[in-house]
Amino acid sequence: MILPFDFRTDPYLILDFTAQNSELDSLDLTNTAVFTDYVFGKLRRQGAVVGVGGYNEHRVIYRRSPHFNQAEASRCIHLGIDLWAEAGTPVFAPLDGVVHSFQDNNHFGDYGPTIILEHRLDEKPLFALYGHLSRSSLRGLTVGKSFKAGEKIAEIGPYPENGDWPPHLHFQLMTDLLGHTGDFPGVCSLADRERYLAVCPDPNRLLQIPGLSQPPEG
Repeated sequence: MILPFDFRTDPYLILDFTAQNSELDSLDLTNTAVFTDYVFGKLRRQGAVVGVGGYNEHRVIYRRSPHFNQAEASRCIHLGIDLWAEAGTPVFAPLDGVVHSFQDNNHFGDYGPTIILEHRLDEKPLFALYGHLSRSSLRGLTVGKSFKAGEKIAEIGPYPENGDWPPHLHFQLMTDLLGHTGDFPGVCSLADRERYLAVCPDPNRLLQIPGLSQPPEG
């Protein structure tokens, strides 16, 4: 359990942020309040307590921020799973782990407050990034601080402090941090897709959300 929901019994909605979702065409995605109303309006209409999805998804929503659209290559492939839930929702460690690093990636469209935990799975290191947290989640943290599986590590942050996104948790796994601390790309370009997916396995291997499969490549 990473959020206080049971995906076997609690209603959830898989959200689509690809070009196939024509509802996005008329949204001002740069307006976080409008974007938030869209996401949570869909959840309410479907009676869902949380929205999920995104791993290896070719998204169009990153057009909202220059953070993802540099001259050399725009980034559009999402490398983690998003869990869209109200700000203040507690976040729990899915495995025993220690704090590898943390920081506030404070740019529009970025992660905002971010924690990276180092876990071990099958006797190998596995790093997990928890992004879009509240600033209070970073208080009192120290590198090396340990957490037990099921222990609260943070809370989902409100906008704008969460990187100016509708409230959600970005959860991403990495087998290699490639030298990063407190940060790691959560979105890559089409050209870099294969390279990043090789070190960013599907988080649903841990979360086990029924019916959540990788979107087709495109």
